[in-house]
Amino acid sequence: MKIAIASDHKGYHLKTTLISYLQKKGFDVIDLGTDSVISVDYPKYAFSLCEKVVNKEVDFGIVICGTGIGVSIACNKVKGIRCAKVDNVKEAKLTREDNDANVLALNGSMMSFKAKDIVDVFLKTKFSDLERHNRRIKMINDYEEGLEDER
Repeated sequence: MKIAIASDHKGYHLKTTLISYLQKKGFDVIDLGTDSVISVDYPKYAFSLCEKVVNKEVDFGIVICGTGIGVSIACNKVKGIRCAKVDNVKEAKLTREDNDANVLALNGSMMSFKAKDIVDVFLKTKFSDLERHNRRIKMINDYEEGLEDER
């Protein structure tokens, strides 16, 4: 499985920890930056990651910023992305089962052991493919299409 990961400056340390963790578990990880704790604009990194996910260059994306909120908002502006800002393993499981989320957003100050547990659950959980969940995802996709038509 191929994973793209990106962060802003406040997520840099957690990002480097997760890269090492995922590589040790055998995942192919693409690091899309940032490469330090020097202040950067998170949308640039979020959009770069989303392009990889939408173009099927990776299976999933993980984005990290100070709260996880900013990167999740940015990611969800990209057509075809379903990004969930997750704080616990239950949310990680449900966002994959119910929403078929393809990007995980994390809080950069989260303890690494908690982030690793969340990432593990997110990556191993399959989409339920239940009719009601497919219907809801279709509603989201159709709304995105409608906005494209208006532009």
